[in-house]
Amino acid sequence: MNPFVLSILLLSLGLGTTLTFASSHWLLAWMGLEISTLAIIPLMAQHHHPRAVEATTKYFITQAAAAALILFASTTNAWITGQWDINFNLHAFPASLLTMALALKMGLAPVHFWLPEVLQGLDLTTGLILSTWQKLAPFILMCQIMPVNPSLITFLGIASTLVGGWGGLNQTQLRKILAYSSIAHLGWMVLVMQFNQQLALLALVIYIPMTFSTFMIFKTNSSTTMNTLAASWAKTPALTAITPLVLLSLGGLPPLSGFMPKWMILQELTKQGIPLTASVAALSALFSLYFYLRVSYAMTLTISPNNLNATTPWRLQTTSSTLPLAISTTISAMLLPLAPATLALLSP
Repeated sequence: MNPFVLSILLLSLGLGTTLTFASSHWLLAWMGLEISTLAIIPLMAQHHHPRAVEATTKYFITQAAAAALILFASTTNAWITGQWDINFNLHAFPASLLTMALALKMGLAPVHFWLPEVLQGLDLTTGLILSTWQKLAPFILMCQIMPVNPSLITFLGIASTLVGGWGGLNQTQLRKILAYSSIAHLGWMVLVMQFNQQLALLALVIYIPMTFSTFMIFKTNSSTTMNTLAASWAKTPALTAITPLVLLSLGGLPPLSGFMPKWMILQELTKQGIPLTASVAALSALFSLYFYLRVSYAMTLTISPNNLNATTPWRLQTTSSTLPLAISTTISAMLLPLAPATLALLSP
């Protein structure tokens, strides 16, 4: 893609999300969401491949439907209450509609069906943007309309953690595994969002570097399926040794960074007097942990058969910068000791 066109599209992506962040009017927030959707579509379709085009079409249809629902809900709210202000108390009916529309935007269960399919058709870089940056704007909007309809929010959260764990169990495609991982993590964030928005934001801030590391590791190894991971030892030995830490951090295993948000969320849910919900969420994390362990096993504990006919790939010097990956893997593995300081920052 032409660098000039690419820079315009990336700037538009940034502009759309920033506009949604900064707006206090529903129409402006909707415009921001539309700008970022329209900016990522050429990036998704840049590889002229039937799967990429199919993924782009699916993404466009679902996002357009969600945007239309947001516009309808905000207009209905303005009609009932006479207010376009985001921070103004919403009427119950438009609030539920908005929650479902934002859930569709982010890919929360039970409206998650587009996400694994779309992510499977994209290359890893665009998939990374879709899994991290594109989630920010709807996430912030959802934080702003809280608290609404607690039973709906709890249902969305629990359904997402269960579907995200259950759906990834039988997958061999890495991008689909990452899509289900994204659904499960968003479920955790939504569960706690009704009680403590700062905690949900912390979970998102820690989820982003972990997902960035995972996508970049797969991109460095040119892997899209479980089978191709076995050759990782021959390509990037040091990175392969670090990968299980990142994957287990995504699964929320102590003493890695991913344990911190899960721990704090379970604590908050128990404090709010819903231990059953907390127990279901904690048990659903075991599903996710299982498929991260499968990926770790395929990557680090299996060696691809090497005979004279199929020698290991040459370890050529990489031209891409490895510094971002180094920083994100460090963050993914070593943030847990900062938990007390984080708790102090989050407490009112």
